[in-house]
Amino acid sequence: MKPIYLDYNATAPIDPRVAKAMLPFVNEHFGNPSSGHVLGVTTKKAVEKARKQIADALGCGVDEVIFTSGGSESNNHAVKGIADAYRYKGNHIITSAVEHPSVTEVCRYLEGRGYSITFVPVDEHGMVDPRDVESAITARTILVTVMHANNEVGTVEPIAEITEIAHRHGVLVHTDCAQSIGKIPVRVDDLGVDLLTVAGHKLYAPKGIGALYIRTGVKLESLVHGAHHEMHRRAGTENVIEAVGLGEACVLAVEDLPRHAEHLRQMRDRLEDGIKNEFPWVRTNGHPEKRLPNTLSVSFKGLEANTVLSELKGIAASAGAACHSDGVDLSSVLEAMKVPLEYAMGTIRFSTGRFTTTEDIDKALGEITRVVRNLKPDGMPVDIKTGSGDVKLTQYTHGLGCACKLRPQLLEEVLQRLPRPFDRNILVGTDTADDAAVFKIDDNTAIVQTVDFFTPIVDDPFQFGAIAAANSLSDIYAMGGRPLFALNVVGFPSNRLPMGVLEEILGGAQSKADEAGISIIGGHTVDDTEPKYGLAVTGLIDPKHVVTNRNARPGDVLVLTKPIGTGVLSTALKRDLLEENQKETLVNTMASLNRAASEAMQTVGVNACTDVTGFGLLGHLLEMMNGSDVSAVIRVGTIPILPRVVELATSGVIPGGTQDNHNHTAPSVDYDEGISEVKRLVLNDAQTSGGLLISLPENKIERLTRALKKKGVETVAVIGEVVGRSEPPIKVEA
Repeated sequence: MKPIYLDYNATAPIDPRVAKAMLPFVNEHFGNPSSGHVLGVTTKKAVEKARKQIADALGCGVDEVIFTSGGSESNNHAVKGIADAYRYKGNHIITSAVEHPSVTEVCRYLEGRGYSITFVPVDEHGMVDPRDVESAITARTILVTVMHANNEVGTVEPIAEITEIAHRHGVLVHTDCAQSIGKIPVRVDDLGVDLLTVAGHKLYAPKGIGALYIRTGVKLESLVHGAHHEMHRRAGTENVIEAVGLGEACVLAVEDLPRHAEHLRQMRDRLEDGIKNEFPWVRTNGHPEKRLPNTLSVSFKGLEANTVLSELKGIAASAGAACHSDGVDLSSVLEAMKVPLEYAMGTIRFSTGRFTTTEDIDKALGEITRVVRNLKPDGMPVDIKTGSGDVKLTQYTHGLGCACKLRPQLLEEVLQRLPRPFDRNILVGTDTADDAAVFKIDDNTAIVQTVDFFTPIVDDPFQFGAIAAANSLSDIYAMGGRPLFALNVVGFPSNRLPMGVLEEILGGAQSKADEAGISIIGGHTVDDTEPKYGLAVTGLIDPKHVVTNRNARPGDVLVLTKPIGTGVLSTALKRDLLEENQKETLVNTMASLNRAASEAMQTVGVNACTDVTGFGLLGHLLEMMNGSDVSAVIRVGTIPILPRVVELATSGVIPGGTQDNHNHTAPSVDYDEGISEVKRLVLNDAQTSGGLLISLPENKIERLTRALKKKGVETVAVIGEVVGRSEPPIKVEA
C-alpha cells in the first residue's frame, strides 16, 4: 500500500510538470552547453533559461545566480567562500544554534582553521533574537549566516532585521532558504541578504541540484576549481537536466504561492487539531505564528519517537530524537530550544506538501491515535489479535540485538567501582571479560552459568527466538562447557503485540534447546515497551579444563569460526535493504550453534577462546589480549566477512553499537594506512551470535582445522597470530 507521505521537509517528490520540462533533455538534447555546435547551443539556452527562472523567483539578476549540486554545497560555498575571500578583514563568523549541519559543520571546520565562531542561542520557539546577533558582532566579524526557516520545527527567523543590523556594522549575511522557498515569500531585496541558498529537492525539483544567490559586489572564493563555468565561480559541466527541473520548479513555486501556502496550512492545521483533540497533552514545537505553513513538530511526552514511527504503518515522517540503550540523542534544534527530555524523546515532525490530501490527513490521524493510545503507559490496549500474523519484530524496537549493549567503556567504569566478590570456588568471575562465570563444586565438577538477552535482530519471531537462544548458549560453549538447562528471560509489550508472537519466540528458542540437548524450564517475564528475549543457561565444566579469554600466549595462532558482519546486515534488514537469499544467509549464520566448534577445540586443546558478539571482533580480541597481557597481529584479507557487508557499510548502513565499538578500540589498534574507514568499522561491527575466536599453539592448527571440518563447521579462518606485549596491543595489516 502506498504510504501516506508527511515528510516533505526531508524531500519533495518531483512535480509532474517539472518532470515534463526535463524529459526533452533526458531523451533528446544531450549536448555540452560549452560546445559551439547546435547541440551545445540548445542546452546552453536551456541552462540560461533556468537561471533566469530562478532569478525571477528570487527577484535578482541572472548574473547573481550560480548552479550547485544542492543545498549543502550552496551553504558550504557561501560560508567557506566568504571566509577565504574576506580573511584579510577578519576571522569571525556568527551563526545560530539551530542551523542545518551543512552550516554548523562548516563552521566547526573553520574553527579548526583558526576562525572564531559564535553560535547565538534561540528561545523556546527556536527564534533568534536579532539583539543577540548585534551583541555578538565584533570588528573582526565578516559573516552572519542564519537560516530563513528551520527544517525541524518550521520557525521563520527575522532575517530582514538581522540583515539590517549586520549591514549597519559592515557585515555580510547569508541565509539558507532550502525550506522556505515555495512555502512563504522569498525575495532577496525583502530579506536584504548577500547570499541565499536554494535546494532543488525541497521544492519538487530533483535531488542533486541547487543554486546560490550572490549579490553583485560580494567576493566569493571558488569551492570547485577547473574550467571557467558559472561566471568563473564553480567549475564543472552544467547539470542540464536538473537545472531545467529547478528552473521549472521555481516558476511553479511562485506562480500561485498564496494558494499553495493556504493548502499546506489547511493540511497542517487539520493534522495538528486532530492530534490535540485526541491528546491535549501533546506539545507543539516551533513558533505559534511565525512558522512554515506545512511544518508540525509534536512531542508525545514519555514516548519514544522511533517506537511511535515504527508502528505508524504506512506513514512517512521523521523523528526528532533517537533513543539508545545508554541514552537519548536529541536533535541539536530541540536541544537548543531546551525542550524537556521527556517531551523531546517523543518528538515527531510531520510536514505536508502540495500533494497532501484531506483523506491522507484523516487516515494518518486514525493511525496516530491508534498507536499513541496503545503506547501511552496509562492508555488501554487496542486492536490486540491472538495470532502473530505478519508482525515484523524489528519495527517494535529502536535497537538491534547485541548492538543494544552499553558502550564497552561505560560497563568497564561501572564494574571497576563495584567490590569484587571473593570466594576460592569462583574460578571465573568479574576479574575477567568472559561472559560466563564458573563456580567449582569439587575437584572434578564446576558449574558454568551465563545470561544473555536482547531486542529483535530479525523480523520473524521464531527466528528471533532461535538466534537469541544460540547467542546465549554460545557463552557456555566458548568456555568449553556443556549446557544442562536454561531459563527464559522475557520482556514483552503485551499491549502492542499479540501473545502469539511470544509463543513463536519461545518456540524458536526451544528448537535450539532441542539441538543443544537441553530443556528450557520456566524463567521470568516482565511487561516491557519493546520485545526482549534471551536465556539464563547453566552448564557443567571440568574445573581443570576451563577455557577463558585470558590465556593466549605468544606464538599462538588466532582462528575464527564464523564470518562477521551480522550487525550491518541486521541494520540493512530493518531498513528492507536485503534480498531474501541474503536474509536467509544472515539468519542461518546467527542461528548456528557454536556447539560443534566448542567440541572440536576441546578435543584438540586450546589456550584461550571467546565468542564474538556485541563488542565486535576487535573488541573481543582486545579483551583477550589485555586479559592475557599479549598482543595480536591480524590481517584483513584473511577475515571472513558476510556478502554485501562492505557494500552496505560504505552506503552508511552502520549500527550505532558498531560506531561505539570503533571509538572504544581505536586507541588500542594500529591500522595499516591502506585499510579504509569502512573496513575498520566492519572489524568492529557489533555481532549477534558470532563465531568463536580461538587462540592455540601453531602446531595444533592442522588438528583443529580437521576437527572443525569433521564437525561440520564451514568457516575455519586463520586470521592472525599472538605476539609479545606491545603498544598498541592490536596491529591490523592490510
